[in-house]
Formats: sequence, structure tokens, C-alpha cells
Amino acid sequence: MPRFFVPSCDISAEKITVRGNDAHHISRALRMAVGDRITVCDSASREYECVLQSFLPDAVVAEIVSVREQDTEPPYRLTLYQALPKGDKLDTVIQKSVECGAALIVPFESERCVVRAKPEAEDKKRERRQRIALEAAKQCGRGALPDVERTVDFSTMLTRAAAADLVLFCFEGEGTEPITRVLASHPLEKGAEIALIIGSEGGFSQDEAARARAAGFTLTGLGKRILRTETAPIFALACISAALELQ
Repeated sequence: MPRFFVPSCDISAEKITVRGNDAHHISRALRMAVGDRITVCDSASREYECVLQSFLPDAVVAEIVSVREQDTEPPYRLTLYQALPKGDKLDTVIQKSVECGAALIVPFESERCVVRAKPEAEDKKRERRQRIALEAAKQCGRGALPDVERTVDFSTMLTRAAAADLVLFCFEGEGTEPITRVLASHPLEKGAEIALIIGSEGGFSQDEAARARAAGFTLTGLGKRILRTETAPIFALACISAALELQ
């Protein structure tokens, strides 16, 4: 059943109004008709099964048939901090991390990033990245829509990540703890905040690792093999899901 995300202001006790690109997608791309069913998710983690009722020039109105609490979100809230990779690798990271349960993706610049953010292009890039997250969330049945933020610098990333209940700074150098051991030794309450930090193609410098350690972060290892920057977040997210969600 097609899935759409709608703001709470467009949801009443009996009806839901789908607007904009989603309304166009329902009527033009999917060629749906009155009586067809869709699933709608709101920002409060509720899921609505609806029957299409009427088609307006710029909106579609659906009648609510049933409401339930969604059960597809992880029992934790994870923010992925991803150092900017080359080419279109970030697109893949966004898509797959949304499928694996990330709630927020924050690109950042690190010392060894080849690509640098261009402030004048950030709004357009963020809009495109958010569309990738939206399509991934629809495809995999997420109950909440993950967000993708503007690119930040390394210092800002450190400050923001420090607010999480558990910070996993993935590093291929010495002095790390295996991710499975870290997760086993840090019991988390339901709804806990996790920050997962991944470097670019060249990884993190020793200075960056020292700054992370000084900030109280756990330097985390992902095994004996060196993973690509687009592989590492997916591998780590799978480990986290296996340890904290698939029990």
C-alpha cells in the first residue's frame, strides 16, 4: 500500500489532506482513484489507513479507516554524522541509513575530506538529500520521516554529538573498542540518543581522534577489515540494530 508522510495540521478526526508533490504522485503517477487505499504517517508516530475520497486541483482528500501506533521505528534515536565523501556516495549513505533506522543525518567536514561544502549550494543539496530520505522512508515502511541537515564543520559536529547518551566515533586506528563490546557495556533506556560518527575516504586524523577522545567519545572499531566510507555506516547501523532492536 502506498505510504505518505503528512503534517499533523492536515489531519482531522475523520479525514486527511495530502498536498503538493504527494498529491500529484497519487493522482498522476500512481493513477489512483476514489476508493483506493493509502497509508499515511504523521509526526507523532501514528499510522492511518485511509480510503481516497476526492481529488482536488492541488490536493487529495482521504477518509480515515483505522489508526494505530507505528511499530517500525527503532527503540532509540540515532543521528548519523557522516564526513563528506566524494561523488554520489552520500546519496547511498542517506538511502541505506534511513532503511537501517537513522532518525537524522548530518554531513560534516573533516580534515581528510576531499569534497568541501559550498554554502551557496547547501540549500539545494539539502533539499535533494531530503527527497532521497523521503523516498527511502516510504519504501521501507518507516513510521517517522528522517531529516537531513546542512553540512557542519568538525567542531560543530563534536559539540552536537556530545549531547547524545552514547557516542560511537568510528576509527580504524589503535585504542578502539569493538562496537559489539561497546554496545554490550552501555545499557540504554528506550528512546536513548545515539550518535554514530563516520569519517571520509581517508578516515580521521590522529588529531581528530584525540579531540574525540578528549570530548568523552568512545573510539569504536568495526572489525579487522577497512570498510569504505559508504559501507561503514551501514555496517555499524546493522550492528546497533542487532544489539538493541532485534532482541
